[in-house]
Amino acid sequence: MAEHLASIFGTEKDRVNCPFYFKIGACRHGDRCSRLHNRPTISPTLLLSNMYQRPDMITPGVDAQGQPLDPHKIQEHFEEFYEDIFEELNKFGEIESLNVCDNLADHMIGNVYVLFKEEDQAAAALQALQGRFYSGRPIIADFSPVTDFREATCRQFEENNCNRGGYCNFMHVKLIGRDLRRKLFGRYRGYRVSRSRSRSVSPRKRERDYDRRERDYRDRDRDRDRDRDYRGNGRRNDKYDREGGRKRHGSPVREGSEERRARIEQWNREREEKQ
Repeated sequence: MAEHLASIFGTEKDRVNCPFYFKIGACRHGDRCSRLHNRPTISPTLLLSNMYQRPDMITPGVDAQGQPLDPHKIQEHFEEFYEDIFEELNKFGEIESLNVCDNLADHMIGNVYVLFKEEDQAAAALQALQGRFYSGRPIIADFSPVTDFREATCRQFEENNCNRGGYCNFMHVKLIGRDLRRKLFGRYRGYRVSRSRSRSVSPRKRERDYDRRERDYRDRDRDRDRDRDYRGNGRRNDKYDREGGRKRHGSPVREGSEERRARIEQWNREREEKQ
Protein backbone atom coordinates (compact mmCIF):
# COMPACT_ATOMS: atom_id res chain seq x y z
CA MET A 1 0.00 0.00 0.00
CA ALA A 2 2.79 2.40 0.94
CA GLU A 3 4.60 1.70 -2.32
CA HIS A 4 1.43 2.37 -4.30
CA LEU A 5 0.84 5.70 -2.54
CA ALA A 6 4.46 6.69 -3.14
CA SER A 7 4.19 5.81 -6.84
CA ILE A 8 1.13 8.03 -7.44
CA PHE A 9 2.22 10.94 -5.21
CA GLY A 10 1.88 14.22 -7.10
CA THR A 11 0.15 12.63 -10.10
CA GLU A 12 -3.43 12.90 -11.35
CA LYS A 13 -4.17 9.58 -9.63
CA ASP A 14 -3.30 11.14 -6.27
CA ARG A 15 -6.64 12.21 -4.78
CA VAL A 16 -5.04 13.75 -1.71
CA ASN A 17 -2.15 15.93 -2.92
CA CYS A 18 -2.49 18.57 -5.65
CA PRO A 19 -0.44 17.53 -8.73
CA PHE A 20 -0.21 21.06 -10.10
CA TYR A 21 1.16 22.48 -6.87
CA PHE A 22 3.63 19.61 -6.68
CA LYS A 23 4.88 20.16 -10.26
CA ILE A 24 4.54 23.94 -10.63
CA GLY A 25 4.39 25.34 -7.13
CA ALA A 26 1.16 27.16 -7.98
CA CYS A 27 -2.49 26.17 -8.36
CA ARG A 28 -5.35 28.16 -9.90
CA HIS A 29 -7.64 27.16 -7.02
CA GLY A 30 -5.27 28.53 -4.39
CA ASP A 31 -6.36 27.83 -0.81
CA ARG A 32 -9.76 26.66 -2.11
CA CYS A 33 -8.19 23.63 -3.79
CA SER A 34 -9.78 20.33 -2.73
CA ARG A 35 -6.34 18.69 -2.58
CA LEU A 36 -3.45 19.38 -0.24
CA HIS A 37 -0.68 21.87 -1.05
CA ASN A 38 2.34 20.50 0.78
CA ARG A 39 4.40 23.64 1.27
CA PRO A 40 8.09 22.78 1.83
CA THR A 41 9.82 24.05 4.95
CA ILE A 42 13.14 24.07 3.04
CA SER A 43 13.96 23.92 -0.66
CA PRO A 44 16.67 25.08 -3.08
CA THR A 45 13.95 26.88 -5.06
CA LEU A 46 12.26 30.18 -4.25
CA LEU A 47 9.04 31.45 -5.81
CA LEU A 48 8.64 35.22 -6.09
CA SER A 49 4.93 35.49 -6.84
CA ASN A 50 3.68 37.90 -9.53
CA MET A 51 6.95 39.85 -9.36
CA TYR A 52 7.56 40.62 -13.03
CA GLN A 53 5.30 43.44 -14.24
CA ARG A 54 5.20 43.56 -18.02
CA PRO A 55 4.97 47.03 -19.61
CA ASP A 56 1.90 45.70 -21.48
CA MET A 57 0.14 44.17 -18.49
CA ILE A 58 -3.27 45.63 -19.32
CA THR A 59 -3.30 44.96 -23.05
CA PRO A 60 -0.59 42.87 -24.76
CA GLY A 61 1.49 45.05 -27.07
CA VAL A 62 0.12 48.32 -25.65
CA ASP A 63 1.31 50.39 -22.68
CA ALA A 64 -0.82 51.84 -19.87
CA GLN A 65 -1.44 55.00 -21.91
CA GLY A 66 -2.75 53.00 -24.86
CA GLN A 67 0.36 53.53 -26.97
CA PRO A 68 1.68 50.58 -29.04
CA LEU A 69 4.95 48.99 -27.87
CA ASP A 70 7.76 47.63 -29.97
CA PRO A 71 8.30 43.93 -29.09
CA HIS A 72 12.04 44.58 -29.00
CA LYS A 73 11.50 47.22 -26.32
CA ILE A 74 9.34 44.79 -24.35
CA GLN A 75 12.16 42.24 -24.51
CA GLU A 76 14.69 44.88 -23.46
CA HIS A 77 12.48 45.77 -20.49
CA PHE A 78 12.32 42.08 -19.50
CA GLU A 79 16.07 41.50 -19.79
CA GLU A 80 16.78 44.53 -17.59
CA PHE A 81 14.46 43.06 -14.96
CA TYR A 82 16.02 39.60 -15.33
CA GLU A 83 19.57 40.88 -14.91
CA ASP A 84 18.55 43.01 -11.94
CA ILE A 85 16.98 40.04 -10.15
CA PHE A 86 19.89 37.74 -10.99
CA GLU A 87 22.56 40.13 -9.70
CA GLU A 88 20.66 40.71 -6.46
CA LEU A 89 20.02 37.03 -5.70
CA ASN A 90 23.46 35.93 -6.86
CA LYS A 91 24.81 37.53 -3.68
CA PHE A 92 23.46 34.57 -1.71
CA GLY A 93 24.95 31.77 -3.80
CA GLU A 94 25.16 30.08 -7.18
CA ILE A 95 21.95 30.25 -9.20
CA GLU A 96 21.35 27.17 -11.29
CA SER A 97 18.16 28.39 -12.93
CA LEU A 98 16.11 31.59 -13.03
CA ASN A 99 12.76 31.27 -14.79
CA VAL A 100 10.08 33.91 -15.32
CA CYS A 101 6.57 32.87 -16.35
CA ASP A 102 4.96 34.45 -19.40
CA ASN A 103 1.54 33.02 -18.44
CA LEU A 104 -1.52 35.25 -18.01
CA ALA A 105 -3.55 33.44 -15.33
CA ASP A 106 -3.58 35.18 -11.94
CA HIS A 107 -1.75 32.39 -10.08
CA MET A 108 1.16 32.34 -12.55
CA ILE A 109 1.47 35.76 -14.18
CA GLY A 110 4.90 37.25 -13.55
CA ASN A 111 6.03 34.40 -11.26
CA VAL A 112 9.80 34.17 -10.81
CA TYR A 113 11.39 30.84 -9.87
CA VAL A 114 14.97 30.88 -8.56
CA LEU A 115 16.81 27.57 -8.16
CA PHE A 116 19.96 27.79 -6.04
CA LYS A 117 22.67 25.18 -5.91
CA GLU A 118 22.18 24.67 -2.17
CA GLU A 119 19.17 24.85 0.13
CA ASP A 120 20.92 27.06 2.68
CA GLN A 121 21.58 29.64 -0.06
CA ALA A 122 17.86 29.75 -0.86
CA ALA A 123 17.08 30.08 2.86
CA ALA A 124 19.46 33.03 3.20
CA ALA A 125 17.93 34.72 0.16
CA LEU A 126 14.40 34.17 1.49
CA GLN A 127 15.29 35.74 4.82
CA ALA A 128 16.91 38.74 3.12
CA LEU A 129 13.84 39.32 0.90
CA GLN A 130 11.41 39.55 3.79
CA GLY A 131 9.88 43.03 3.99
CA ARG A 132 11.57 44.23 0.79
CA PHE A 133 10.04 45.99 -2.19
CA TYR A 134 10.78 46.02 -5.89
CA SER A 135 9.50 48.84 -8.09
CA GLY A 136 7.36 50.00 -5.18
CA ARG A 137 5.63 46.61 -4.80
CA PRO A 138 6.20 44.17 -1.90
CA ILE A 139 8.16 41.03 -2.75
CA ILE A 140 6.15 37.89 -1.92
CA ALA A 141 8.69 35.09 -1.58
CA ASP A 142 8.40 31.51 -0.35
CA PHE A 143 10.00 28.11 -0.81
CA SER A 144 8.76 26.17 -3.84
CA PRO A 145 8.54 22.39 -4.29
CA VAL A 146 9.73 22.70 -7.91
CA THR A 147 13.26 21.40 -8.48
CA ASP A 148 12.93 19.91 -11.98
CA PHE A 149 11.60 22.52 -14.40
CA ARG A 150 11.29 20.00 -17.21
CA GLU A 151 8.21 18.64 -15.43
CA ALA A 152 6.79 22.12 -14.89
CA THR A 153 7.38 23.58 -18.36
CA CYS A 154 4.85 23.35 -21.21
CA ARG A 155 6.51 21.33 -23.97
CA GLN A 156 4.00 22.56 -26.56
CA PHE A 157 4.94 26.16 -25.76
CA GLU A 158 8.62 25.33 -26.27
CA GLU A 159 7.68 24.00 -29.70
CA ASN A 160 5.60 27.14 -30.33
CA ASN A 161 2.27 25.31 -30.67
CA CYS A 162 0.48 25.48 -27.28
CA ASN A 163 -3.22 25.93 -28.06
CA ARG A 164 -4.07 27.00 -24.51
CA GLY A 165 -2.15 30.25 -24.83
CA GLY A 166 -1.29 32.29 -21.74
CA TYR A 167 -3.86 30.42 -19.65
CA CYS A 168 -2.00 27.12 -19.86
CA ASN A 169 -1.49 25.54 -16.43
CA PHE A 170 2.15 24.70 -17.19
CA MET A 171 4.97 27.23 -17.27
CA HIS A 172 5.50 29.33 -20.37
CA VAL A 173 9.06 30.42 -19.60
CA LYS A 174 10.10 33.77 -21.03
CA LEU A 175 13.56 33.64 -22.59
CA ILE A 176 16.49 36.02 -22.40
CA GLY A 177 19.02 36.55 -25.18
CA ARG A 178 22.01 34.29 -25.62
CA ASP A 179 24.53 37.03 -24.81
CA LEU A 180 22.87 37.90 -21.51
CA ARG A 181 22.61 34.23 -20.56
CA ARG A 182 26.34 33.76 -21.13
CA LYS A 183 27.11 36.93 -19.20
CA LEU A 184 25.10 35.84 -16.16
CA PHE A 185 25.53 32.07 -16.04
CA GLY A 186 28.95 31.94 -17.73
CA ARG A 187 30.59 33.04 -14.46
CA TYR A 188 29.87 29.62 -12.96
CA ARG A 189 32.21 26.72 -13.50
CA GLY A 190 30.64 24.20 -15.87
CA TYR A 191 27.98 26.73 -17.02
CA ARG A 192 24.98 24.65 -16.00
CA VAL A 193 21.76 26.33 -17.06
CA SER A 194 19.23 24.10 -15.32
CA ARG A 195 19.11 21.46 -12.62
CA SER A 196 18.20 17.88 -13.45
CA ARG A 197 18.04 15.07 -10.91
CA SER A 198 17.01 12.28 -13.22
CA ARG A 199 18.68 12.97 -16.53
CA SER A 200 21.81 14.89 -17.53
CA VAL A 201 21.98 17.04 -20.65
CA SER A 202 25.26 18.15 -22.16
CA PRO A 203 25.92 21.91 -22.04
CA ARG A 204 26.41 21.99 -25.82
CA LYS A 205 23.07 20.27 -26.51
CA ARG A 206 21.31 22.48 -23.96
CA GLU A 207 22.67 25.59 -25.62
CA ARG A 208 21.61 24.35 -29.06
CA ASP A 209 18.09 23.71 -27.75
CA TYR A 210 18.04 27.14 -26.13
CA ASP A 211 19.14 28.80 -29.39
CA ARG A 212 16.40 26.96 -31.29
CA ARG A 213 13.74 28.08 -28.85
CA GLU A 214 15.08 31.63 -28.93
CA ARG A 215 14.83 31.70 -32.74
CA ASP A 216 11.27 30.35 -32.58
CA TYR A 217 10.20 33.01 -30.12
CA ARG A 218 11.96 35.71 -32.13
CA ASP A 219 10.09 34.61 -35.25
CA ARG A 220 6.82 34.61 -33.36
CA ASP A 221 7.42 38.15 -32.08
CA ARG A 222 8.36 39.30 -35.58
CA ASP A 223 5.14 37.84 -36.99
CA ARG A 224 3.10 39.52 -34.29
CA ASP A 225 4.91 42.76 -34.94
CA ARG A 226 4.18 42.52 -38.67
CA ASP A 227 0.51 41.70 -38.11
CA ARG A 228 -0.13 44.52 -35.68
CA ASP A 229 2.50 46.96 -36.99
CA TYR A 230 3.31 48.08 -33.48
CA ARG A 231 5.70 50.94 -32.87
CA GLY A 232 6.57 52.61 -29.57
CA ASN A 233 8.85 52.68 -26.55
CA GLY A 234 9.10 50.39 -23.55
CA ARG A 235 9.62 51.43 -19.95
CA ARG A 236 12.30 50.28 -17.57
CA ASN A 237 11.45 48.61 -14.29
CA ASP A 238 12.79 49.91 -10.99
CA LYS A 239 15.42 48.78 -8.52
CA TYR A 240 14.98 47.29 -5.09
CA ASP A 241 13.96 49.37 -2.10
CA ARG A 242 12.71 48.69 1.39
CA GLU A 243 9.96 51.32 1.57
CA GLY A 244 6.81 51.05 -0.49
CA GLY A 245 6.55 54.85 -0.53
CA ARG A 246 9.67 55.11 -2.68
CA LYS A 247 7.83 53.90 -5.75
CA ARG A 248 9.37 55.57 -8.80
CA HIS A 249 7.15 54.24 -11.53
CA GLY A 250 3.50 53.23 -11.19
CA SER A 251 2.51 49.71 -12.20
CA PRO A 252 -0.60 49.56 -14.37
CA VAL A 253 -3.69 47.98 -12.85
CA ARG A 254 -4.13 44.68 -14.62
CA GLU A 255 -7.39 43.09 -15.62
CA GLY A 256 -8.71 39.90 -14.07
CA SER A 257 -8.37 36.53 -15.74
CA GLU A 258 -11.87 36.55 -17.20
CA GLU A 259 -11.44 40.01 -18.72
CA ARG A 260 -8.06 39.14 -20.23
CA ARG A 261 -9.38 35.84 -21.57
CA ALA A 262 -12.33 37.61 -23.25
CA ARG A 263 -10.00 40.22 -24.76
CA ILE A 264 -7.64 37.56 -26.14
CA GLU A 265 -10.56 35.63 -27.65
CA GLN A 266 -11.68 38.85 -29.34
CA TRP A 267 -8.18 39.38 -30.81
CA ASN A 268 -8.15 35.83 -32.11
CA ARG A 269 -11.51 36.33 -33.82
CA GLU A 270 -10.33 39.58 -35.39
CA ARG A 271 -7.15 37.90 -36.67
CA GLU A 272 -9.15 35.02 -38.16
CA GLU A 273 -11.47 37.51 -39.91
CA LYS A 274 -8.45 39.31 -41.41
CA GLN A 275 -7.02 36.04 -42.67
